[in-house]
Amino acid sequence: MKKIVVLNADKINYDHKLDLSGFGENTVIYGDTPEELIIERIQGASILVTKELPLSRTLIEQFPDSIELICEAGTGYNNIDLEAVEKKQIHVCNVPAYSSERVAHTVIMMICNASSSMKKQMRMLLEGDHRNFTDHLMVDHVEINGKTLGIIGAGNIGKEVMKTALAMGMNILVYTRTPQKDSEHIRYVDLNSLLKLSDYVSLHCPLNETTYHMINQKTLALMKPTAFLINTSRGALIDEEALLEALLNHQIAGAGLDVQEIEPPREDHPFYKMDEVILTPHMGWRGLETRQRLIDKLLDNIHQYERGNPINMVL
Repeated sequence: MKKIVVLNADKINYDHKLDLSGFGENTVIYGDTPEELIIERIQGASILVTKELPLSRTLIEQFPDSIELICEAGTGYNNIDLEAVEKKQIHVCNVPAYSSERVAHTVIMMICNASSSMKKQMRMLLEGDHRNFTDHLMVDHVEINGKTLGIIGAGNIGKEVMKTALAMGMNILVYTRTPQKDSEHIRYVDLNSLLKLSDYVSLHCPLNETTYHMINQKTLALMKPTAFLINTSRGALIDEEALLEALLNHQIAGAGLDVQEIEPPREDHPFYKMDEVILTPHMGWRGLETRQRLIDKLLDNIHQYERGNPINMVL
């Protein structure tokens, strides 16, 4: 059996409610590992398991020759220098589609909250302001059915969002690199058209050179002043300074951000206190069942690799 080292299990099992027994006796599990201890801890290991742990070129160049496989415990692997691992002839696998439903539910939660100004309502209650009960409804409150949801990126999560949004009576616009045929209530359009026509815009694409800050001053200016922007994908898809300016100038109505460009945002970030912004701590993948599914799929990656039938390989 190959030796496995899990470098930062607490990133996934932060509440210690997950069943990790499937790793077996050949596994060493660390809750967290500072960069200066990584090389020491992986000596003699064949397989590394990490969760969003930055693995730079300088670090990878020091890896012992025993390392064969890096398992990224998640979908995104932009934290790993792929050129460096390829040079070291190390394979990389990830765990796609483990959190699609839960992340999609986060999107729908944000749409529902935005449509009824729920953050503002909760703040009013906390401040003892009961005018929504005693006077009349003091906040915006609109129907979701009949509204248009623009989805940028139609992968597993984007498709799950579509499914639920259609059940809620929404119309769907999709911008993707691989357009498909239109169907009832779903149209494939270019990015500018999607931004101009959508009441809600939800991002579901990877972070790379072409998508970095794809939502910026120019693209935000295309959106409706009543539109709401949602990001459950990668924080740097959005130029946050441009978004802040757009919100302050009422270019768009609000934003729901489960991911941020810097996580966590700095303590004095304006988004924390703005009624127009729903801010959540990258929680889309953190459902209890979702995290256990992640562990189970990760173990399947390892077992299949050890059997000579590798799956979910990205390198």
